[in-house]
Amino acid sequence: MYDFKTRINREGTGSAKWDLMYTVNPDVSFNVVPLSIADMEFVNAPEIRKGLQKYLDTAILGYQVAYDDFNEAVVNWQEKRYDWSIEKEWIVDANNVVMALYAAVRAFTEENDGVIIFRPSYPPFGNAIDVNHRTEVGIPLLNDGGYYTIDFDQFEEAALDPNNKMLILCNPHNPVGRVWTKEELEKIAEISVKHNLTVVSDEIWRDFTMPGYEYTPLATVNTELTPSLMTCTSASKSFNLGGLKLASIIIEDEKLREKFQEELTIMGGSVIGPLAYKGVELAYTKAEPWLDEVLKVIDTNQNLVHDFFKENYPKIKAPKIEGTYVQWIDVSEVGMTDEEMAKFLEQEAEFFTGHGTAYGLEEGRGYERINLALPTEILRESLERLVNALKKREEA
Repeated sequence: MYDFKTRINREGTGSAKWDLMYTVNPDVSFNVVPLSIADMEFVNAPEIRKGLQKYLDTAILGYQVAYDDFNEAVVNWQEKRYDWSIEKEWIVDANNVVMALYAAVRAFTEENDGVIIFRPSYPPFGNAIDVNHRTEVGIPLLNDGGYYTIDFDQFEEAALDPNNKMLILCNPHNPVGRVWTKEELEKIAEISVKHNLTVVSDEIWRDFTMPGYEYTPLATVNTELTPSLMTCTSASKSFNLGGLKLASIIIEDEKLREKFQEELTIMGGSVIGPLAYKGVELAYTKAEPWLDEVLKVIDTNQNLVHDFFKENYPKIKAPKIEGTYVQWIDVSEVGMTDEEMAKFLEQEAEFFTGHGTAYGLEEGRGYERINLALPTEILRESLERLVNALKKREEA
């Protein structure tokens, strides 16, 4: 029913990921697909494409605000998929989750205040702290053979410091692919409440939870956290709508919501276009079957990566993921520095990734992050190209 096999050449279209590939290697071979930035290499859901085409026949593309059908779609998605009952009044529209992170740091902390994040971490978490002259309190996740857990002792020690005012959480976690359990989330909430931390929970990846795992909204585990919690959601990852620029920030507490909205408005982050509202409405109301099929492709692809390295090049380890559509790959046994590895991947293997040190200078050392949201056969080609280049290098 859906097309997850067509090879789409995005050269010259302004795709950020493809342009980056040609920037670092202008001579890259024909038909190479980058695996770096996390957007999909699939044709968008036909329900969204056709719906937007129909909408454009009659729409006036003027200044836009949220409307009832859009709000209802966002509210119903939380209830239907995650048994999370929210009110439309809790929703703040932002033009993306990263903008919301920056606004939250500015709204809820002062200069030099500490902001806690778990490393390795999505780079904009650290950027939002640094750019706004706050102090990053990076807590390394515990890594047991590629399975990551939270160091709750170190987290509580950091939370005890009255200078540390905020926690930015990622659930499911990018880049390590953990879907935090309800018990882990309850402990995060307990410590945050106990030590008066404001919590910004980035849950943009929740729609990509692999079979056998269960995503739990942090907002549902402890009502005592409600006055200091904002949850970031978006259809941008789920339906590959990043270019439409719309995130739904859910904040139940009115005072917290008003404070965030004020800062977001000052930053210009609450201006949303009509195509964004309509695209997200169509995604949530029409395109769920497409998303369910994408999940099957991602699961197939993560198993392919895991098995491929195990069978063909066991020096590289790719633990299976619990959530997201990115895979965190351990290349530390290959025997290159991070700088050598980056050059080798981009110039010799033509295998374009997110380099691990971008997610933490220490915690990301010896790792690469790859995007799994692409046709399975293209992913297989990429893996074969990488392993062939590695073997050729070793034989030289």
